[in-house]
Amino acid sequence: MTTDAAAGSGTKDDPWRLTTAPGTSAYTMWRDETTDPPTLVCQVGSTTLKYQARAIDDAVAWLRQQGDWVPLGAADELKPAADGSLEAFGRAGDNPVGGWYGLRKGYRGRFGMYLPPLLEALGLVELTHDKRGNQVRAL
Repeated sequence: MTTDAAAGSGTKDDPWRLTTAPGTSAYTMWRDETTDPPTLVCQVGSTTLKYQARAIDDAVAWLRQQGDWVPLGAADELKPAADGSLEAFGRAGDNPVGGWYGLRKGYRGRFGMYLPPLLEALGLVELTHDKRGNQVRAL
């Protein structure tokens, strides 16, 4: 990791300890290689969200293609994602997985909320940390 945004090694026993872009909520994430497909497990309080682990590489590749700042656009699964946002990419039919990176029905959204701080902690993106309207871009 290249920032102070997270601590941990990304395993279940030593998860990454992250905060949302505005710094208002803490959560943990870890990589589970025992599942098919491999997953990122995101624990927010008592809520567990799961995303395909390939989202790390796919999101960064997509952000590089965008070439500039992209809004996070975090939204619950039942709410529409803002066009051009990272959240929209995370559920688009034309992304590399052909739809949702989220694996747990009812909890597939919030891709734009929980993935960017991990990408920043891994040194892959730059992320703004404002109260609202945060954006991300690939390094």
